[in-house]
Amino acid sequence: MSAVAVERAAVAHPDPRGTPGTGTPGTAPGDGGGPVVTLHEVSRVFPGGVAALRDVHLDVHRGELLAIVGPSGSGKSTMLNVIGTLDRPTSGRVLVDDFLVDDLDDRELSALRASRIGFVFQQFHLAAGVPALDNVADGLLYRGVGRRERRRRAAEALDRVGLGHRLTHRPHELSGGEKQRVAIARAVVGDPPLLLADEPTGALDTAAGAGVMDVLRDLHTVGTTVVIITHDRELAASLPRQVAMRDGEIVADGTLAPGGAGTVLAGAGGAGGAGGALGAPSTTTDEEASC
Repeated sequence: MSAVAVERAAVAHPDPRGTPGTGTPGTAPGDGGGPVVTLHEVSRVFPGGVAALRDVHLDVHRGELLAIVGPSGSGKSTMLNVIGTLDRPTSGRVLVDDFLVDDLDDRELSALRASRIGFVFQQFHLAAGVPALDNVADGLLYRGVGRRERRRRAAEALDRVGLGHRLTHRPHELSGGEKQRVAIARAVVGDPPLLLADEPTGALDTAAGAGVMDVLRDLHTVGTTVVIITHDRELAASLPRQVAMRDGEIVADGTLAPGGAGTVLAGAGGAGGAGGALGAPSTTTDEEASC
């Protein structure tokens, strides 16, 4: 689904309060009472029996910066879609900001995405011929925010990503790195607690990609939870936590050792382990390659 489609789906509705969350008495959705994302025994099976996710368990804690890393066909894109509520699992439980996704209808999911999740894609999905300011402001268009306020917030978001001097520039006047920064500004203009970035540096050269990663790290520093989907093991290794996937399963979940000296990996569910799980070969079939 493109960024434009995501934003159009995110029509403003009242928050689905009262929806069961973690099940903890007195815990209201979004008050910090649990991880910002929880996947419990989540599987996603497509027609024909193709299993893109297999019994996945994952907690993403508030304020984390992590990579979900794996080769093509490992299930990481399906993981993004499930976490971002763009797809529902075949089985298992998904909680986002303490909301139990299975209990929400499509309108309530749209409200959840609008208020709590920002999306950044490899392709920038900027409107051609439209200034950066309005490309970002359009991220609030379906949330009932007035035009003047939308543009004020958009200017602040562009300043946060280092583009306060490019407000009137159109996409064809921006470099690839600048376009991705505009896309990031659009994703965070509504101050969502969770930012999902799908291969955010994949279409950029090394220097521009490094600049985009600096922006994502800055957002993490001020409290945004940032989840980066990538096949780039070097990029993943530079982040505080790496979740490695292969054939629809989490095979390792690692965090940087104290002082950043190396990575401590823990095997997941007995699959993989500390011995090179990030670089293990995939046994993916051609049929699974798009998952």
